[in-house]
Amino acid sequence: MKYMISWKIPPGKYVGAAERFLHSGAPVPEPLTLVGRWHAPGSMYGWALIEGDDPIAMAQHSAEWARYLEIQVTPVIDDYEASAGISKVYGSP
Repeated sequence: MKYMISWKIPPGKYVGAAERFLHSGAPVPEPLTLVGRWHAPGSMYGWALIEGDDPIAMAQHSAEWARYLEIQVTPVIDDYEASAGISKVYGSP
């Protein structure tokens, strides 16, 4: 399963979030894999794509950052997986 995480750093939390990120590197807990992480320069927004089949580890990672970030976690699927689901309703092309 893939999870797209988006976050916003609320007012007054930037320094704490930055210090924690610089100190820890923000690793994801095992058995999750960080596919990529992106930051919007000059803003308080960021995104990460994480892969893994352990929703408890995903909840752990979110909880580790909840003090500093407003976090949204969205399960996502790729085009192939979406096509497989859509074709069950509409048939294959």
